Amino acid sequence: MNVYDHIAANNRRTIMILCLFPIALFGLVFLSLCLLGLLSDSSQGSVIGTALDLTLSVIPWMFLVAFIWIVFSYCMGGDVILSIARARKVTFDENRDLYRLVGNTAIMAGLPMPELYLIDDESMNAFATGRNPEAASIALTHGIVKNLEKAELQAVIAHELAHIGNRDTRLMTITIAGIGCFTFFGELLFRSALRASARGSRGKKSGKGGNGALIILAVGIICLVFGYLVAPILHFALSRRREYQADATAVKICRDPEALARALTKIAVDPRVEVLDANPLVGNMCIASPAKNCPMSILNLENKLYSTHPKIEDRITALEKMMGKDK
Repeated sequence: MNVYDHIAANNRRTIMILCLFPIALFGLVFLSLCLLGLLSDSSQGSVIGTALDLTLSVIPWMFLVAFIWIVFSYCMGGDVILSIARARKVTFDENRDLYRLVGNTAIMAGLPMPELYLIDDESMNAFATGRNPEAASIALTHGIVKNLEKAELQAVIAHELAHIGNRDTRLMTITIAGIGCFTFFGELLFRSALRASARGSRGKKSGKGGNGALIILAVGIICLVFGYLVAPILHFALSRRREYQADATAVKICRDPEALARALTKIAVDPRVEVLDANPLVGNMCIASPAKNCPMSILNLENKLYSTHPKIEDRITALEKMMGKDK
């Protein structure tokens, strides 16, 4: 399988995963409403019909709120991510060699020169952000600039430029914002329902007020389950696909898969960026996972559900296949 086959296969899988987001949300809302109906109604047929009608009524509003949230995040996302990483903008006079390396690689990729940022961390990692190639940025840790050879560093830069050219920076920003929307409003609705229930209990109210609090509570729980459990699984699967895609595109840009394989091997030794420990969704935009070991690893799920990146060994194996070294 050559580099073009890898790119085509990853594009197909990306489309499949993206389609699962609205399907999963619809299914979660419908099943939750069915469960609530069965708990209060003995007629299964009427429960399913009512749940379907309510789902078709609720879903458009959920998507509308998520859309507004995503538009705001889309406009501000790049600056927020750079701020979280405490990245500092680099000028041409400050580091001419690095600036020229990024500029030359951008020319090879057919992209405009991105803004260049450095993160004051001795670990080895990098990420790209920006809503489009004309407003993109690349952030590199001090450690990755210092420890990689020129060809290896260029391969890493090509990987990040691949994310920009493939519009992964926009895609990841949108999906992160969408997940953040559901978790935020889920917590807001959940707490509002609990407060309303507490006030109703003190005032000895029931009936419509109690039913209203129950509906708000149910919607809040649905948002929390989708935002904290269902959507992240799909998001992480999407992230892993785009990492493979960026590796393949970087090879297409630099024509040096061995340099990228060597760079990934070195990065795997120390990829952790401490300022991103508290922001795992931001961390999945990096070339390698920058966070502490995932607690899910005790269940042997680190590369199946809750891992933001493929294993380095798997990525190197894919690169070797591009070099014709597969057996």
